[in-house]
Amino acid sequence: MLRMFRMRIIYLLIVTSFCSASIRAQGSIDGFYKKKTEFNAVVGIGFEDSKKYLAGDRKLDLERSVYYAAIFTAYGISEKLQVQASVPYIVSDDNRNLQDVSIFLKYNAAKINIADGKLEFSAAGGFSTPISNYAIGGLNDIGQRATAFTALAMVHYQNAEGWFATAQSGFALKLQEVPNSLPITFKAGRATSNWYYDVFYDFQKSFGGIDYRGTPAPQNFRNFGVDFHNLGGTLYRPFSDNLGMYVSVAYTFEGRNTFLGATYGIGLSYTADFMQ
Repeated sequence: MLRMFRMRIIYLLIVTSFCSASIRAQGSIDGFYKKKTEFNAVVGIGFEDSKKYLAGDRKLDLERSVYYAAIFTAYGISEKLQVQASVPYIVSDDNRNLQDVSIFLKYNAAKINIADGKLEFSAAGGFSTPISNYAIGGLNDIGQRATAFTALAMVHYQNAEGWFATAQSGFALKLQEVPNSLPITFKAGRATSNWYYDVFYDFQKSFGGIDYRGTPAPQNFRNFGVDFHNLGGTLYRPFSDNLGMYVSVAYTFEGRNTFLGATYGIGLSYTADFMQ
């Protein structure tokens, strides 16, 4: 059952976590690995509907609508090593551009068989960097235009029925005056050959930085410290061994220098094995 599932799994990391936009990823990596030479591409679109903004810990009546399209790709270098890349295009009022490309390597460091399941430990490292000179200096910014290097550790449990739980965390070292951050993601759900569904909690804690409408003035938007608490879920349905579709919804409910509100996504996944 797990073998059949692994041939069809979608990699639901549609976009990277954006610094000043509240469209959130479900962690930078997940607990599933592709077969050697297996390739997966996901194309997604989405909409963020924000009604409030947290300037530091002060809630302001500021609204924003953001649209995005993104592509995510992953390739199995071996059974234990995977490379993945993603890039989004974001529209926030008059600001519209490609944002930051993200590239990660993920390695399955250890596996322990437990009763009718398995416990796996993974390590990952990667970076993101801007690929366009998008504007900075307002609440409709699509990012902070910073290069970031991220190291992550993850533990993943899955049983023979497809139920799973994953926890990951690490450290993001950010350049160009952007505060470093601590990312944490918890995810649980079920993955079978016919359906995939999960619920997740995504958290980011920035170290230092300034607050919107704080001091000094004029403000350097790159120096904002951005925290967020995000809850959401994903539903995926394969149509064949190669093609499937997902829908997702998430809600940012707390944080610092971040918009609060819902994000909705939909997209297609294509999988192919280069050795077949």
